[in-house]
Amino acid sequence: MGHQAGRTGETSEDSEDEPTGGGQNMTGMGSLINNETSIVPGGIGSVISSAGMDDGGSDDFTKYWIEWFLSLKGNEFFSEIDEEYILDRFNLTGLNTEVTNYQLALDLMTDSLEEDLDEETRAEIERSARHLYGLIHARYVITSRGLAKMVDKFRRAEFGKCPRVLCQQQPVLPCGLSDIPMENSVKVYCPKCEDLYHPPQRRHATIDGSYFGTTLPHLLLQVYPNLVPSKNGERYVPRIFGFKVHETAKVHRKQDQIRAEQEKRLLLYGVDKNKDSPPRDS
Repeated sequence: MGHQAGRTGETSEDSEDEPTGGGQNMTGMGSLINNETSIVPGGIGSVISSAGMDDGGSDDFTKYWIEWFLSLKGNEFFSEIDEEYILDRFNLTGLNTEVTNYQLALDLMTDSLEEDLDEETRAEIERSARHLYGLIHARYVITSRGLAKMVDKFRRAEFGKCPRVLCQQQPVLPCGLSDIPMENSVKVYCPKCEDLYHPPQRRHATIDGSYFGTTLPHLLLQVYPNLVPSKNGERYVPRIFGFKVHETAKVHRKQDQIRAEQEKRLLLYGVDKNKDSPPRDS
């Protein structure tokens, strides 16, 4: 892009699995976050060494921007967006209102930024470029091309494995709880137990979930139904000294819980449960 956008990531064109339906360009927004727990747009890798951003010939700087961005520790969940997708302005519709210094950020991301900027301004544009990449990424990964790349990463278990013991190391998929930036960090979805978990690595737990959106894992499994694991229905059975806990114990606990809730409601309305109820008028 500009002169070149970076190497194109591996796709699953030669894969044995063919999609049963194509993903569509759908709008999903998101923002990167810093290495802390707070969500800040462009936070992942936002501290850039002067050597990395100088024109002085650093090895990092010789990489294309997207290649460099994807190589940062903590960005392993992200897929490489195709050059053609970024250069098609239709795919970027509306993003100019969500990213500060939009045009400069886009130029930096596509390796076409030629302006001589001071260090502070360039750092700000760098954050905007990361934020813009995330916003575009949320849209790209639900296209047919983007889904194919995410399938490759899913097969290699690059998103981690389900922490639930009975899921037997089932690979997971990234999933957001919201499509609105800076609301929730990314979670991982297990297609076997159909539940959400925190990512196994803390550096991934700080990524904004809207960069993957609420649609990705479910659309991917619809398009590639052969990747849906079989449900074994196996559940953990509590035991005490080798004996199953009797079902009656669960019923008693539930009854005690309901009784406690009823007593709270009575106190809320000023009714003393220890006093006899007044006789009803005949």
